[in-house]
Amino acid sequence: MIGIDTNVLIRYIAQDDLHQAQLATKFIEKTCTTENPGFINHITLCEMCWVLKRLYKTRREQLHQIIEQLLRTAELAIQQPQIIWMALEAFQKSAADFPDCLIAQVNAANNCTATVTLDQEAARVAGFQILA
Repeated sequence: MIGIDTNVLIRYIAQDDLHQAQLATKFIEKTCTTENPGFINHITLCEMCWVLKRLYKTRREQLHQIIEQLLRTAELAIQQPQIIWMALEAFQKSAADFPDCLIAQVNAANNCTATVTLDQEAARVAGFQILA
């Protein structure tokens, strides 16, 4: 298994830089297989969301679709996919960003009774508690 960095994933998704997009596409579509998948970790997913939202103005619905597609791609192995699915469900039901939803799910999976935050939107996600 080979890890995939955020910039490779972004170039594959955005297809905005011809040379880099070709390299990323060739790697993901030719090198990553079900027997030897490309690995995407939580940090990469969070960075991907940030870049797509901030630089490419990607809407929530599109982010949801992109993450779901990554989870469903057999040639990719996502770190703790069950936690990502739960975070994706929370993301769909709230106004919080996906990384906040993922933080809540990772912390819950690690026996945290709550995650304190100062972010009002994140505080509306199950598992968060506003720090007052």
